[in-house]
Parts: sequence; structure tokens; C-alpha cells
Amino acid sequence: MLHLFMGKEPWFRVKDRGLGAAIPIKWQGWVLIASYLLALAGIIGLVEGTGQTPAGMAFGLALLATAIFLIVCRKRTDGDRRWRQG
Repeated sequence: MLHLFMGKEPWFRVKDRGLGAAIPIKWQGWVLIASYLLALAGIIGLVEGTGQTPAGMAFGLALLATAIFLIVCRKRTDGDRRWRQG
């Protein structure tokens, strides 16, 4: 199953206007978005549920999850990263 995520085909298209990736064009992109949202929900659950996790640690984990998400999105977006005016 890992080979489905290791290919070189893009998961996202570039936006017609602005900078960044648009909605996913492959199911792997949707899995990436769902995984990111589940990771953030888990971090919130750690803080809200137990009350033992410091806010700084939760913020650091959320920052790490966001950085990983953005790096993978950038690597899996077709086209170059530049400002587009449509």
C-alpha cells in the first residue's frame, strides 16, 4: 500500500489566482488533508481532554504538523510556485 503514496504524480493543482495549491486532484491529497485535520483534532483533544498537556507543547505539535503538511503539499503540487493573476 505504501507504493500508492511514493509515486511522483501530483496530488494537487496550482491555483488559477494567487499562490499555493488548490483542491486535491488525487485521493492521496484528500487523505493528506484528512490526516492533517485528524492530527490537529488529536492535539486539541490532548489539551482539552486531560488538561495535562501544556499549551506550549500543543502549539509546538500543531506547528510541526502544519509544517509537515505544507512541505508535502508543496512537493506534490504540479507546476511552479509563483503568484498567478489569472
